[in-house]
Amino acid sequence: MLEVQDRLTAAAVSGDQEALTDLLKRHDADVRERLDGTIDKAYRGALDVDDVLQVTYMEAFLRISQFTPGENGTFLAWLTRIAENNLVDAIRFLKGEKRPPPGQRLQPAGGEDSYMSLISNLVGSTTTPSRAAAGGELKVIVGQALADLPEDYAKAIRLYDLEGRTIEEVAQAFGRSHGAVHMLRARALDRLRELLGNAGKFFTDFA
Repeated sequence: MLEVQDRLTAAAVSGDQEALTDLLKRHDADVRERLDGTIDKAYRGALDVDDVLQVTYMEAFLRISQFTPGENGTFLAWLTRIAENNLVDAIRFLKGEKRPPPGQRLQPAGGEDSYMSLISNLVGSTTTPSRAAAGGELKVIVGQALADLPEDYAKAIRLYDLEGRTIEEVAQAFGRSHGAVHMLRARALDRLRELLGNAGKFFTDFA
């Protein structure tokens, strides 16, 4: 059994998507059981195990090449950590819906201001888009990065961060719960931050 799993893991890390799919199926019940006992009843209406697993499996496909047996523990441990991190983010954002920090939402929606706000959110308050990334060029940079994201990730950022739609509207557009949308957006921002990190010349520190 362990030998089969080791072979599947090695193949998955090498880019074999069928092997990764097999691994996810083999461990679905274990991760599902762990999460089912973790989600508080207060959030069951806005979040369920399937929500967490959908985003978790997407992340597994995106990040499997970074998995190193031994350093990251077993595949199951690695997958469980991803799922638990997604759950933590979802609950954090669901709590934030009740008391959103001032200025968290982009107002007004659309236009260059929404792109500037998105970048400021990604790179931190001590960094700002440089003159090289001013105006329409910033839209091009962000647009190219969004094109490299999974479709659902790009859609979550476009609807919520760039178009300024409410979480209810975004959830309806996806046909998913609030919790699922929050997880999608959290992971989408992580990936977008990584992609834009390679374009450091477009940002200027002013700290």
